[in-house]
Amino acid sequence: MKPILDFIYIDSGGGHRAAATALMEVIRRQQRPWELRMLSIQDLLNSIDVIRKSTGIQFQEIYNIMLRRGWTLGTEQIIPVMHAMIRLFHRDEVRVLTSHWSASPPDMVVSLIPHYNRAIRQALDRIAMGRGGAPPLVTILTDIADHPPHFWIEPQDQYVVCGSARAAGQARDIGLPPSRILRVSGMILNPRFYEPLPVDRAAERIRLGLRPDLPTGLVLFGGQGSMEMVKIARAIDRSPVETQLILLCGRHPEVARELRAMPHRIPLFVEGFTREIPYYMSLADYFIGKPGPGCLSEALAMHLPAIVERNAWTLAHERYNADWLLEQGAGLVIGSFSGIAGAVRQLLSPDEYPRYRQAAAATRNDAVFEIPALLDGILRQPPVGVTAAQQNLPNRTRLHLQ
Repeated sequence: MKPILDFIYIDSGGGHRAAATALMEVIRRQQRPWELRMLSIQDLLNSIDVIRKSTGIQFQEIYNIMLRRGWTLGTEQIIPVMHAMIRLFHRDEVRVLTSHWSASPPDMVVSLIPHYNRAIRQALDRIAMGRGGAPPLVTILTDIADHPPHFWIEPQDQYVVCGSARAAGQARDIGLPPSRILRVSGMILNPRFYEPLPVDRAAERIRLGLRPDLPTGLVLFGGQGSMEMVKIARAIDRSPVETQLILLCGRHPEVARELRAMPHRIPLFVEGFTREIPYYMSLADYFIGKPGPGCLSEALAMHLPAIVERNAWTLAHERYNADWLLEQGAGLVIGSFSGIAGAVRQLLSPDEYPRYRQAAAATRNDAVFEIPALLDGILRQPPVGVTAAQQNLPNRTRLHLQ
């Protein structure tokens, strides 16, 4: 009988579903003998979503609305409030998840989401009765680092897959033993980012209405887009910088409309939501966007040095990503996109660009191919009872499990 693996995602932003889909695709390519199921945490918990019941808007969609409208100031204070709401319904979450998995128990749960991992772990412990042990919970961080407390990593019997040294250190700090901390080389990317893409850059740029000889920037703010893209395009267009832009607006038609209607000096190509990110990145020379873990990792995989903004409006859990970019030496961090023209000029200067490009090309990220072997190793371990699993954790961690 095939082991059943449940992959938990959420549609707050696009990264969680994309990571789950990419990982499952690689597992299928490797012909692992597993039954794979994708589960939306929003769908599982819809019956207790009081936001949806009172407003008609799903809890997960609030985050997407914030991103599209730029309501990101103060997320450092908003996140604890959101955690409090989630904790308020913790018992109901555990009850609903227990009911679901009791009817169709998995052999492993792979969580690609933050916030709910404590409820997931407790639900899995409840269905352990009569099964000889609780299914393992493997949490794969789709952020470069955690944003504690109660974000990705909880003090419980939880495997955590960490794509950076900082995340692994955070797991150690919270008390997880080394056997529960699994290190990989980066964020999960779609396998298409690793496949050869024989593109005639000059011809394709011309086809898009761009010049074949100009340095080309790719502007991307994830799947939800952002009005910041209009600000960036205008600032660069008004400057004397010789460049052109590919602007991928995601699910934000207003941004695409404004950009297409904007009078411009420099060549622009505007696209809405697309799954052809590798193609468009192959035509670019540098990246501009928010410091999202997916966007940054994709850019570096395509050897594009990056320019990102970090300030009070930057999502609290993405601020470290800007530091990480600087640690890689693969780009610039600016305090405001009002200074984007100067940053582009600096990045493209003949003395600077080769160094940034080389640093971007030097980053290695094979996480999507590394993780299936880690999951296989966990599946091959004998089942562990709830009490025994807790006894393997440090004392201060076990206290949180009571």
